[in-house]
Amino acid sequence: MTDVASTVPLVDHHCHGVVTAELDRPGLEAIISEGGAPPAGETNFDTPVGLAIRRHCAPLLDLEPHAPVEEYLARRFELGTAEVNRRFLAPTGTSRYLVDTGHRPDGLTTPEEMADLTGTPTSVIVRLESVAEAVAADGVEPGEFAQRFAERLAAATAEPGVVGVKSVAAYRTGLRLDPRRPSPSESTGAAARWLTAGPGESGWRLADPVLQRLTLWAAVDLGLPIQFHIGFGDSDIRMTDVDPTLLTDWLHLHRVPVMLLHCWPLHREASYLACIYPHVHLDVGSVLHYVGPRRSIEVLAEAAEVTPFTRLLYSSDAYGAPELYRLGALNFRLGLEALLADRVGSGEWSVPDAERFAHLVAHGNAERVYGLPAAS
Repeated sequence: MTDVASTVPLVDHHCHGVVTAELDRPGLEAIISEGGAPPAGETNFDTPVGLAIRRHCAPLLDLEPHAPVEEYLARRFELGTAEVNRRFLAPTGTSRYLVDTGHRPDGLTTPEEMADLTGTPTSVIVRLESVAEAVAADGVEPGEFAQRFAERLAAATAEPGVVGVKSVAAYRTGLRLDPRRPSPSESTGAAARWLTAGPGESGWRLADPVLQRLTLWAAVDLGLPIQFHIGFGDSDIRMTDVDPTLLTDWLHLHRVPVMLLHCWPLHREASYLACIYPHVHLDVGSVLHYVGPRRSIEVLAEAAEVTPFTRLLYSSDAYGAPELYRLGALNFRLGLEALLADRVGSGEWSVPDAERFAHLVAHGNAERVYGLPAAS
């Protein structure tokens, strides 16, 4: 078997920027866990991802593997954020980043800054809810909301570098949505309720099921790939409402590419959908750096059980901490290497087939679906 898994270029089809400010220990701990800052008396370094950071990230800071937390942090602070970002992102072997700028972008690198930092091209994913919230913030009559949203979304996705959109319905309403396109009267009524209620303490937040449907159908009309958060996430998630099979009836109504992100522990349900529907694709995203290197092998293998290899992709979903980019790429490569070795070793696949599948999953599928240039 060749070393294709360790050398194949990666297209990270869903990620965020990295922090640009100097982080103290509480700031770093808060962004290496979906649960946020740990409670008093605990530390996020006593988690699988915390231990993986000390094992696999410490050497990139010129430290021994498993360096004590205090030593790791001291070295990190000594080098400074800019150098730490460079050290962790450079060895990932990523040929392009698709950056979602919709989640707390303040203090993170923009896609342009990400390109400057890494010397790697970036593309942009537009978040549907952010566009709707911007329309509300600008002021709009309820009867005009649907048209104004569609126009704003079309303008946003026409910007240079935009290759897709994303829905965070999983965090806002869950996925138990009526699959049908909302009628004009439904949309106007829902917009009136939302706009009349006004913004909350943190601003406008779209969490109405009718308006959520409106955003999805506007995205379908544009024909760009639509990313969905699925499964693993922060405390806004209700796991019973983010099963990707809840989208089944909606999937019957169009053929626009649907990209299921993260998916664990529902990655087998996502794999089933990708097996049945030719426009459904998936990755296992951020869970790879949360479960650790060895378990990543099993998770990726489970996701690949029935998924066509033309519909499985790579993403890190890294946010803020550059360590998460390092772990995402490392764990994906370990899982891919184990998958290929198992299939070739058992005689199920030839070496040329294994190498071809590696290139599809690592970058080729993303390049095809999003219309990206091929990795060099």
